[in-house]
Amino acid sequence: MTFARFTRLSTLPRFVRQLAALALIALCALPLTAMGASALELIMYDKEGCVWCARFDRDIGRNYQRSEAGRIAPLRRIDIRDQHRSGVELDEPVIYTPTFVLSDDDGVEVGRITGYQGEGEFWGRLDALLNRLPPR
Repeated sequence: MTFARFTRLSTLPRFVRQLAALALIALCALPLTAMGASALELIMYDKEGCVWCARFDRDIGRNYQRSEAGRIAPLRRIDIRDQHRSGVELDEPVIYTPTFVLSDDDGVEVGRITGYQGEGEFWGRLDALLNRLPPR
């Protein structure tokens, strides 16, 4: 079998076309995963067994993505032990869970909320963080 026989993409075997498509998708996604955050987002640093993280999940977590803040800064969770893999340039290491870090389009920390004191406190502090952002 020579390469010249496959001059047209449609003449390649189906599994080769599928493999090539998967490789292309993986190559396109690689910069995003390697660099971490590339868009505005709210990162929640948590850990298994964190009761305040569970309370956040119960109060806000399920509905956050549907909120206006969730559309502006989608929530991404990172285990506190993996914070070095978050792709966010932190002002200082995260010590407590939950900690919510707002990162800008360049993956730089804009501000953070340490702890969870309840729904009203969270939304008020998040609004203050979002107000630090330049108008879009």
